[in-house]
Amino acid sequence: MLTAAPHVWRPSNARVVLLDSFVPVPRGAASIAAVPLSWPAKDPADILDYQFDISRAVIGNEGDGIATLDVVIFPNLVDGLALISASVDGTCAVLWLGGGQAGTIYSVTLSIVTTNGRGLTRTVRLPVLALSALQLPGAVLLDESGDNLTDQNGNPLTLVP
Repeated sequence: MLTAAPHVWRPSNARVVLLDSFVPVPRGAASIAAVPLSWPAKDPADILDYQFDISRAVIGNEGDGIATLDVVIFPNLVDGLALISASVDGTCAVLWLGGGQAGTIYSVTLSIVTTNGRGLTRTVRLPVLALSALQLPGAVLLDESGDNLTDQNGNPLTLVP
């Protein structure tokens, strides 16, 4: 008898930004500019899940999690990066993002309020590149008509890593 197996969805760990905890700075000390947060590049055709984890920012506050989430994408272009859906899993915001124009670095601003009333806003950069059009090392080189380029012995020419 064929039995349908239920699907358990888990977001990918390949695209997680983990917010550092709030580190106190001693009085009189110069603070260092924070490194911009960023996710790995995506292709315009990709629709992928991206995570933003605030668990370190609420350490010691058991039961605190994300209550509300607001997402703003800049630049807001026609055929630009689109928020397909957003959800929350405890202290992790999960965004499904699609589209985007190749060669553009988008800023995704997340405004979060936790169940205990904490509020934080962070911007994460997401570069969109034409990854599907890149020739990878070892790929066969083609001429303008789409034919393989070959050496004097008829062997196909490839990109060398």
